[in-house]
Amino acid sequence: MHAVILAGGKGRRLHPYTTVLPKPLMPLGDMPIIEVVLRQLAASGFGQATLAVGHLAELLMAYCGDGSKFGLSLSYSREEEPLGTAGPLALIEGLRHGETFLVMNGDVLTSLNFGALAAHHRASGAVATIATHQRQQQINYGIIESDAHGRVSAYIEKPIQRYQVSMGVYVLEPAVLDFIPAGRYLDLPDLVRGLMAAGRPVLAFPFDGYWLDIGRHDDYEQAVEEFEAMRPRLLHS
Repeated sequence: MHAVILAGGKGRRLHPYTTVLPKPLMPLGDMPIIEVVLRQLAASGFGQATLAVGHLAELLMAYCGDGSKFGLSLSYSREEEPLGTAGPLALIEGLRHGETFLVMNGDVLTSLNFGALAAHHRASGAVATIATHQRQQQINYGIIESDAHGRVSAYIEKPIQRYQVSMGVYVLEPAVLDFIPAGRYLDLPDLVRGLMAAGRPVLAFPFDGYWLDIGRHDDYEQAVEEFEAMRPRLLHS
């Protein structure tokens, strides 16, 4: 099975580090996040991966090489101008006429079993499956609910909202490429909305294990602190 790793962004939320280093090469212990991702994919049965690169692409290509040191075959697709998170998929040869493929951000640190996610997707018959994680946020105010006449119907003190968020990991069918215009900017949320508007089945895959998006300074620092303790779960070592 083929995996596409989105690694072309400029990582502005992690400046100044990403001024000279692409975000997937940010170190966690003795290895960068992209190496963790590639080793996880190989362990999950993925034999081939493509890095969609742009910003500081040469550094990523020099570090990752042909992928053999991680246990898979690695190729590259380079965008000359920003195409969003879905747009680069139109550039990758073989996806349209291939099989089910996985797409993920290059800065995701998770214990998610990518093979299990792909198997669930295939069994579901969906055109797209999105891995999701539950987050919660406390509202630090008393919430007032009232009717059209101003009569208070509820007073909820500092409620906790729970919601599912995208983990930045997707499993897609080649048919989704019909919804991605070649050479035009398109993000994955817009692609998903287009699929739903066309009546194509899109499913969520809830996951309650470990997940961090290291796109912000606080999240990156947390990932660095937790990596050694999490290494056995992440790399099965």
